Amino acid sequence: MKSALTNQPDPGREEDGLLEQYVTGLRKYLQQGPRASLRPAQRLGRRAMARGLETLDVAQFHEQALIALVLPGYSPGIQDRMIRRAGIYFAEASTPIEATHRAALENHGQLLQLNRELQQRSRELTSSNRRLKKEIVQRKSVERSLRKSEQHYSRLLDQSHTLQGQLRRLSRQLLLVQEEERKMISRELHDEIAQTLTGINVRLASLKTRTSLSDKALQKKISSTQRLVEKSVDIVQRFARDLRPAVLDDLGLIPALHTFLKSFTLRTGVRASLTAFAGVERLDVNKRTVLFRVAQEALTNVARHAQASRVEVNVRRTSKRVCMTIGDDGKSFDVERVLHTRGNGRLGLLGMRERVEMVGGNLVVESTPQKGTTIQVQIPLGKTRAGGATKPAKGRRTTKR
Repeated sequence: MKSALTNQPDPGREEDGLLEQYVTGLRKYLQQGPRASLRPAQRLGRRAMARGLETLDVAQFHEQALIALVLPGYSPGIQDRMIRRAGIYFAEASTPIEATHRAALENHGQLLQLNRELQQRSRELTSSNRRLKKEIVQRKSVERSLRKSEQHYSRLLDQSHTLQGQLRRLSRQLLLVQEEERKMISRELHDEIAQTLTGINVRLASLKTRTSLSDKALQKKISSTQRLVEKSVDIVQRFARDLRPAVLDDLGLIPALHTFLKSFTLRTGVRASLTAFAGVERLDVNKRTVLFRVAQEALTNVARHAQASRVEVNVRRTSKRVCMTIGDDGKSFDVERVLHTRGNGRLGLLGMRERVEMVGGNLVVESTPQKGTTIQVQIPLGKTRAGGATKPAKGRRTTKR
C-alpha cells in the first residue's frame, strides 16, 4: 500500500497547484487513518473558493486523486474503504464552496423577494403619485374658488362698511334734525299755545269780575274753565320742557339739569342729586345737549325699570374730557343683551350711545347686583371732529335685573 501511495499523479490538469495540494492532502488523510484531521481539506476548499473554483472543479481534483492514489494495485474491498474515506475528505473540501452557494442562493431568493417588494412599492408609489396629482389639481381649483370667494366677501364687507357709515351719518343727521324740530316745537308750544291759553285765562278772569255778584252759576263755570286752562298751560309747558327745555338754551346745562331733577323727584318720588363743575358750560351747544339727553333718558329708564330710591348725577372734568356719571341703587340688568337684542323696549341705551359717539365721546354702562347701574359718559373738551369719534364701550359688566 505504501508503494502505491508514493506514486505521483500525472499533473495534466493541475490548476495553480491546487490539484497537487489536493492529492498531497488526500494522501496524508488516507495514510493517517481515523485519527486524521480534516482541517487541511477545509483550508484547501477555502483556497479553491478564493480562486473562483466551483464544486465540479474540486470533484475533478478528487477523481484524479482517486485514480492516482486508490485504484492502482488494490483489491476491490480495500478500494471501497479508501473511496468512502476519500469521500469524507472531498465533502469537507467542498463544504466552503457549497456553503457559499447556499448563501448565494439564499441571497438570491432574498433579492428576488426584495425585487418583488420594490416592484409592488413602485406600483403603489405610481398610484399614489397619480392620486396626488389629482389632489393637487383639485386643491388648486379649490384655492382659486376660495380666492374668488374671498374677493367677493371682501367686496361685500367693504360695501357693508360703507353702508354702515352712511347709516351712521344718516342716524346722526336724524338726531340733529330731531333736536332742531324739538326746539322749534318747544318754542311754538311755549311762545304760542301757552301764551294763547294764558291770554284766554286772563280774559276769563276779566269776564268773571264783570259779572254780577248774583250770577253765581256763571262765575262757577268761569272758574271751572280757568282751572282747565291752567291745567292745559301746565301740560303744554311740561311737553315743551320735555321736548326741549328753554332753560338749556337760555341759562345752560346745569340749571336745565337742576330743573329736570327737581321735576323728576316730584313725579317719581326718587331722590335725585346733582354735582357739577361750572366749566361744563363752556362746551358747545351740541355737547351740552348730548349730556342733557343722556341724563334725561337714563333717569327715564330708572323711573321705568330700576325700582331705585336714589339717583346721583355727577359732572366733572378729567384731563381733557368732561365726564358725567349717573348712578342708581336699583335693580341690575344684562347690558349686552339689552344693547344687542332687538325689540327689548330699551332702545334708549342705543340712542344714548349714538348721541355720545356723534360728538366724539364714549359711553360705558355697568350693572351689578345689589349695586345698581352706573352710566358713564366721556366727551372731549375740544372741538368735535367731523362725524364724531366712535370708540367702543369698555368694562361692561352684565347682570340681570
